[in-house]
Amino acid sequence: MRKKLISELETKGTTPELDFLDIEKLAQVEISSECKDQPIEFALLAGNNTGWKAADVGHQVIRLVFDDPQTIKRIVLLFDEFEVARTQEFALLWRKDKETDFQEILRQQFNFSPPLTTRQLESYTVELNHVKEFELRIIPDIDGNESLAKLTQLRLYEA
Repeated sequence: MRKKLISELETKGTTPELDFLDIEKLAQVEISSECKDQPIEFALLAGNNTGWKAADVGHQVIRLVFDDPQTIKRIVLLFDEFEVARTQEFALLWRKDKETDFQEILRQQFNFSPPLTTRQLESYTVELNHVKEFELRIIPDIDGNESLAKLTQLRLYEA
């Protein structure tokens, strides 16, 4: 049997936290609401695992308006819910530079059932060019119960 001991650096490859688009430098963020203790920065920037939480119940929108059009090849979303059982729906949309209408990328529903099912991680490979606006729409509870939308992490990658 042939073996080779590899270093820790070789096993990790590139660090995903370092490869994602720097939203702070590239875009303005528009949000429908945010809890003062969990602002949107906590979901978009590296180094914080608290995430964003809406201040108001019901449908929420997080929109990234890029200063210059971007290319997006991968989208990673992480949602955590440790308190309330609910079925959440979200939709991802985008708008090209100089276009007026948003195009839907996808729409998805999933169930949170604390304490067993508390986390939903989604990773999508896409081919979006000349992205001027990127939008996440969240319906925190499709049954109409008064729930707060939460987002632990949103990462966009151009490679």
